[in-house]
Amino acid sequence: MNSKLVLATSRGVRAYERSKNNWQPTAHGLEHRRVTSIIARQGVILAGTTDGVYRSDDFGKTWREASNGLSTRYVRWMAFHPDISDLEFAGTEPANIFVSHDGGESWRECAEVAQFRDAHKWYLPYSKGAGCIRGFAFHGSRAYAAAEVGGALRSDDRGETWVLCEGSTGTPDLDSPPAPYIYPDVHSIAVHPSSPDLVFAPTGGGFYRSTDGGKTWELQYDCYCRAVWLDPNDAKHLILGPADHVDSNGRIEETHDGGKSWLEASQGLTMPWRKHMVERFVQVSDGLIAVLSNGTLITASLKTLEWNVMLANVKDINMVTAM
Repeated sequence: MNSKLVLATSRGVRAYERSKNNWQPTAHGLEHRRVTSIIARQGVILAGTTDGVYRSDDFGKTWREASNGLSTRYVRWMAFHPDISDLEFAGTEPANIFVSHDGGESWRECAEVAQFRDAHKWYLPYSKGAGCIRGFAFHGSRAYAAAEVGGALRSDDRGETWVLCEGSTGTPDLDSPPAPYIYPDVHSIAVHPSSPDLVFAPTGGGFYRSTDGGKTWELQYDCYCRAVWLDPNDAKHLILGPADHVDSNGRIEETHDGGKSWLEASQGLTMPWRKHMVERFVQVSDGLIAVLSNGTLITASLKTLEWNVMLANVKDINMVTAM
């Protein structure tokens, strides 16, 4: 059972430890930084901010900058390879990917990503940034990245080099592309443990699935979505956070047949949310945490999916991770 929790918020990083059934605060650092993403492993926390990466070796009590080589400093998403110690990734705005092999002490730019960005003129509808990278997924030597607004990227060498998925044109045209291409406004990406070729992507134009490693994509749900959870033991069991439009009529739904049918999975909640939606799902032990777009957290047991508000006094939460 995870005993520590770390929150990335718009006003710093907050750390908690489990005490019976409650989470007790233990540290609040980087108070004057907008922290966009957070990863933690082997006692090290890396926080991505709008101005670089910061590292803590004492569970958030003290921090130091860890941005050497990070030429694009606005970090939108961070991840580590689940099978390889000291292999970290930072996705930025404008869209670029940086790799670290030493816990964030130094970073190397994957220059090909910026070349795709510039060649296809990626952009963001809400920012002056030329697109951004806002999600990673890993399966052995295979890796995927979500580019908004740009498409889906793939790596076959553990994230060292990247190409556009064959089923992603790279063109940021928000008119729905024809099958078998994915909608270019990709918000996150996930790969199932059963196969490196089984990939899922919530986008601004629907929820997509690929069974051939991103060569072709199939629209599973016509909606606006940013977050999905995959059952590691059952590839047909998914939990999705769809909405009608951006932060409009958000809800939580579940499928047990691979997306052929969807049911409400929102016990304890009043659905839909008129002006917010699920931003990310994070599994912690046998429970699921949903980070909402209004900066709050809800949590539920995966057995019951009965949701409750979590850490109600903390606002402006952007991401959560457990140790």
